[in-house]
Amino acid sequence: MSIKINKADLKRLQKDIADAIEDANDDTFKFYRKETPVRGGNARNKTKYRESRDKYSITSNYDYAERLDEGWSKQSPKGFTKPSFEFLKNKLNRNFKKI
Repeated sequence: MSIKINKADLKRLQKDIADAIEDANDDTFKFYRKETPVRGGNARNKTKYRESRDKYSITSNYDYAERLDEGWSKQSPKGFTKPSFEFLKNKLNRNFKKI
């Protein structure tokens, strides 16, 4: 038994997978920011998304980020990291099912 894979089909599949991951990451960052509580806007303004060759990261660069993520604010009692990770997993599942 053998399997033959067309190189063009494989490249297209690799691109589709990369696009699905990028789309999920972009939407997760938007979700993460939306879930971040707002009082004066500092927390959302200091939340950044970075992409490097081998890593994607969302950084909450303010002193009280950990407290907010632990549910300190009534606006976001579940924090934002865990809900965002669940959002990412669900988004990836939906995107991969489309491929």
